[in-house]
Amino acid sequence: MASLVKSDSLRQAGAERLDVWSIFNPTNMPKDSINLGQGFMSWAPPDFILEAANDAISNNVMANHYSPARGRPRLRNAIASHYSKEFTHLGQKGLDPETEILVTAGANEGMYAALLAYLNPGDEVICIEPFFDQYTASIIFNGGVPVYVPLHPPPAGQTGAKPTGKDWRVDFDELRAAITPKTKVIILNTPHNPVGKMFNRSELEQFAKVAIDNNLLVLSDEVYDCLTYDGHEHIRIATLPGMWERTITVGSAGKSFAATGWRIGWLIAPPQLIQTALMASTRIIFCVNGPLQEAAAVGLELADSKNFFQTQRKEYAERRDVLMEVFDNLELSYTIPDGSYFLLVDISRIVLPENYDFPAILDGRGRDFRVCWFIAQEVGVVAIPPSEFYSKDHVHIGENFARFAFCKDPETLKAAGARLQKLKQYLK
Repeated sequence: MASLVKSDSLRQAGAERLDVWSIFNPTNMPKDSINLGQGFMSWAPPDFILEAANDAISNNVMANHYSPARGRPRLRNAIASHYSKEFTHLGQKGLDPETEILVTAGANEGMYAALLAYLNPGDEVICIEPFFDQYTASIIFNGGVPVYVPLHPPPAGQTGAKPTGKDWRVDFDELRAAITPKTKVIILNTPHNPVGKMFNRSELEQFAKVAIDNNLLVLSDEVYDCLTYDGHEHIRIATLPGMWERTITVGSAGKSFAATGWRIGWLIAPPQLIQTALMASTRIIFCVNGPLQEAAAVGLELADSKNFFQTQRKEYAERRDVLMEVFDNLELSYTIPDGSYFLLVDISRIVLPENYDFPAILDGRGRDFRVCWFIAQEVGVVAIPPSEFYSKDHVHIGENFARFAFCKDPETLKAAGARLQKLKQYLK
């Protein structure tokens, strides 16, 4: 009997084995473990946004029914108003909320819709490693073929070394060599998860030249755009010469307002790109949750007057510093993140006990899976092994690291830090 599922696509996307989220699921971890693995916050969205959500549910009758497929007008207007000042190349008109913005069910659905709209069977998509694992599934499920180009890390295992995101580099000769006549899309992620790198203007200009020279679409995942530190400038590739007409910029209310479960995202692009993504998104979800769109709109409308993003950046930087101090005390190297809310720690100096009883679900995975499993079981702190975010050819890069999330309250981070000091006895 023929299989009822697209088994080949599932197999290519890695679905024949447990993914990292299933392995490092709370049901597999000690009950009292501290979860610094998944990137969800340990606090609620700000009160003014929660109040807006409650008001929309209680008092806005139409918000509780089907919304326009493009997104509710108030949110599209708020996105246009908030972001237009960054798209100065468009002139005084700014972003058009009617034609240049699409509200999606989270950033992930927006990216899926864009790939569904533009990929034909066999089209190739460039992914910069490490990548968010949903990218590859979205590419493969829509008939595309992922092609991987790694970020090259700084030298591993240097005691006390403190590289930053800029020390992770793309070899643009490798990128150009990866382009074929079948290449159609480049996916960028800046600020980057899990490295914390923010691509600088020179790097983005090189990406832009590759895209223009080869007539490629750029899908730019910028969901951490409001979480940047130390004065680093977030530059949107869509604003570079020749890139507006070939770039889809992806944003997220979940990352911006500590509301990851709300699943409110958006795409920003010229009308012809938005229209095609709209056609795909309409068939995937039809429309997005109405009341939470209204609340996200209020968030963008009031963010400046409440100094929200500036305060939030300061608070995240303080949490980042708490976690960095933990690994300073352990003398473990890490990459100082310029953006996002992850700390990528070099684990190459951690020596695992001989004959430790690891479960069979870790067989065939990178060394980082065993290290993270050991830390979770014996230390009680959950981290994520980043080799999950690499192709098979480049697992050796990712397995030297572990990803820790600092989107947690300082007390939780300090408690995790106290536990992590137990690792001293396992360092070479």
